[in-house]
Amino acid sequence: MAQPKNPFLDFDVTKMLADFKMPGVDTAAMMAAQRRNVEALAKANQLAAEGLQAVMKRQAEILRQTMEEATRMMGSLSQAGGPEQQMARQAEVAKTAFETAIANMREIAELVARANKDTFDVINKRVAESLDEVRAEMAKAASAKTK
Repeated sequence: MAQPKNPFLDFDVTKMLADFKMPGVDTAAMMAAQRRNVEALAKANQLAAEGLQAVMKRQAEILRQTMEEATRMMGSLSQAGGPEQQMARQAEVAKTAFETAIANMREIAELVARANKDTFDVINKRVAESLDEVRAEMAKAASAKTK
């Protein structure tokens, strides 16, 4: 059985706006601006996804390195001499692990910050362009009125 058409979802916005005539409003310019807005959002989403992929990839690398290092450290701890040497070695291993964890967290935070900045820059640029476009259209409409 065929699904009934939804009148709210089954329409062409471009055709509808082309038929819509309003004095002093350039619908073609409005449509072009909206297209650029959507393109900017798509680019921002792409950058955000790429940033997330980079973070996930680096986290997987860090996990692999951590497991390899933990295995190596366990072997070296069992080979340490007496109790004093084992405690000294454990303290050294703990300090190294802590420093590595802090460095890794800093690196991940920088990756996230860079991805956020790149994404925000695309949106910020488009908002500024959009405001310039609106200002230009208003100036054009005002000059058309005075003629």
